[in-house]
Parts: sequence; structure tokens; C-alpha cells
Amino acid sequence: MKVLHASTKGPPVSEAAPPTRFGAFIAPYHGIDGNPALQLRRDLDLVGHLDTLGFEEAWIGEHHSAGYETIASPEVFIAAAAERTTRIRLGTGVNSLPYHHPLVLADRIVQLDQQSRGRVMFGSGPGQLASDAFMMGIDPMRQRSMMAEALAAIVPLLRGETVTMKTDWFTLEQARLHLGPYTRAGIETVCASTVSPSGSVQAGTHGMGLLSLAAADPSGFAALATNWDVYAETCAEHGHVADRERWRLVVPMHLAETVEAAREQAEYGVHHLVDYIQGLSGTTMPWGATPAAAITRWTGEGFPTFGVAMIGTPAQAIERITAMAERSGGFGTLLLLDLPIARPADKWRSYELFAEYVVPHFTGANRPRRASMAWANENSERFIGALRQAVVAAMTPPAS
Repeated sequence: MKVLHASTKGPPVSEAAPPTRFGAFIAPYHGIDGNPALQLRRDLDLVGHLDTLGFEEAWIGEHHSAGYETIASPEVFIAAAAERTTRIRLGTGVNSLPYHHPLVLADRIVQLDQQSRGRVMFGSGPGQLASDAFMMGIDPMRQRSMMAEALAAIVPLLRGETVTMKTDWFTLEQARLHLGPYTRAGIETVCASTVSPSGSVQAGTHGMGLLSLAAADPSGFAALATNWDVYAETCAEHGHVADRERWRLVVPMHLAETVEAAREQAEYGVHHLVDYIQGLSGTTMPWGATPAAAITRWTGEGFPTFGVAMIGTPAQAIERITAMAERSGGFGTLLLLDLPIARPADKWRSYELFAEYVVPHFTGANRPRRASMAWANENSERFIGALRQAVVAAMTPPAS
């Protein structure tokens, strides 16, 4: 049994290389005035749509309070999504490790990997909402150390090792999984990182991929290069090779054919995000007074938690992603933060525009077509001349 490590995916990509894989990060965010059953059903339908469009990944979050991020068990959702899709990989984005016994969580992940035939990815973090930890009697100051302890057990369990370990919150006695992963390559593991380097340290310690959740936040964006350096140094200390292709960045985007259309569509539901931020912070934010003002703030200075959004056209998305690659030094996968701001049809269209115009730009899917057209244009006179000669010859009667 084997867990994918930073050194198992080939040589690192070149410096400042833009991403060539794309997916969605589905927390999910939902306004509390909607029907939760319908919202969850639309989330499942969205993953099916992403699969059809060719997106490589969908990551599903875990939350237990505040009423907005409504999936408590990403594993339950992934099990349903796997039955509706054929190729897209599905990740826990992320499992909050202090809330789970390591053996039970590892068992669930391996079962999901078998059910999905090797399409599951394991994402880990300490837990985002302090209200979640409060209800379970967990000191938020301990969550990161608890995550480190859990990873020290889960990673070797996923490798098929037997683990005996005792902490003040879990015990393992000769623990081992009774199922292995679906493929010999194993289950890919990633660790979430925001502004602080703690996630980078854990990812590097265990040879996991790095998932930068705050890449759109000004402070998180500024820390990208630093966090990568910490990750690379920690990987080296523990015998792993840091591979930028296994680095994922999350960013909020909404696309339309024009900037004006994108902003108008986003204004439809931006108040859901404003309400959520105000509810978590206990404050009233004047920049949310009108939808237009909220969009201006969000695309300028940014929102707390959600960072600076890119609301515009596919061409602007390409510019934003290119800048992120240059700032970060290069990364492998861009994940679009799924948002509740637009009507479902407009949101689906945004993903379609991204798949149609943004993805080919970075994957180079149209380079052969452009080269073929350029070759045809460069030789057009020769081709047209030959065609004319053929037409004349066909119209000239044969000599008697």
C-alpha cells in the first residue's frame, strides 16, 4: 500500500509555470434562506457538470456550524458524486482532523477510494470554524497540534503500516486498515495551508501535496512564495522532493461574456456572502450596503476569508492566473472557489466559459490547430495556385 508523496509524480515543473489542471473547491456556500435539500442536489449536479466539462478535480468541505457551509461529511457527498461521474477526482477539502479518530477516518477514505475506483484524494486541515471546535469542547489553540498528531497516524495507516500510538485524545493499538487503496499508486494526500506556515510544515513533513486556501487573500497571496519555501525546506529535511505540480491554489472567480454581465450576475447573490461574513464577525460592514458596492470592494480590497475575487471575462481570468503563477513561482492546479453569488444557470455558464477558453490557453490544447492554420496561411498562394491549375486542367478539353 502506498501514499503518493511529493517525489512520486515526476520532475518538478519549471519556475513560474502556470497550472495545467483545473478543478473546483466546493465548501459549499449557501444562503440560509434557500431549501437545503435543493442546494445539496444542485451541488451534486454541479459536480456532474464539471465532470462533463473535463475539470480534473472537485474538493468538498466539512463544516458543522453557522448554517452556511452545509456539508458535514464530505465522504457522504463524495460517495454520491462518484456514482454520478466517471473521471473527475474527488477530494475531501478538507477533513478537520481534530474531529475524527484517525483510524476511523482513514478507514472511510480507503473505502471511498475503492467505491470510486481510485478517484479519491485525502485533504486535511485543523478545522476552519472556531464554532465547530467550541461545540465539541476542543480548544482552538490545540487544533493544529492535534492535526499534526492525527497526520502522524493517518499517513502511515494509508501506507498500509501498523500503528501503535497514544495521545491525550486518541489511542491506537496495533492499528491497521483492512482495505487497501484501489490502485498501486495509492491515495493522494494534501494538507491545507492559509497564511501561517503550519500547513506547509505538515505537508512537507509527510510528503503531502500543498493546498493553498488563501491564495486570493492579499496576505495569503503575499505569503505564497514564503509558504512554498517552508514547504520545500521541510520536504528536504524529511527526504521528500517538493513538486510544484502537486501545489493547488484556490481563487474565487465568476466569468461572463462581458465584465458588465459578470458584475450584474454576481450582484444577484453577493449579499449571501456579506451576510455570512457579518454573521461570523458579529459586525455590520458598510461596504455591503448595496450589491454594486459589495462587488466593487470584493474585486478591489477583497472580502475577509474570501480574498479578492476575479469577476469578469475569460481573458481577465487568464491574466489573473498568469500573475498568480509568476507571484508563486509556479503551481500545478487551480481550483475555482464555488460561489453562491449568481443564479445557478449563470454559475454553470461561468464554468463553461472557463473550460472553453481559459483551460485550453494553459494546457496548449489549441497549439496544433494554430500551427496548422499558420502553415496553411503561409503556403496559401502555393495551394491556391495548384488548385487553380487543377480546375483549369479539368475544364480544358483533351486534345483530339
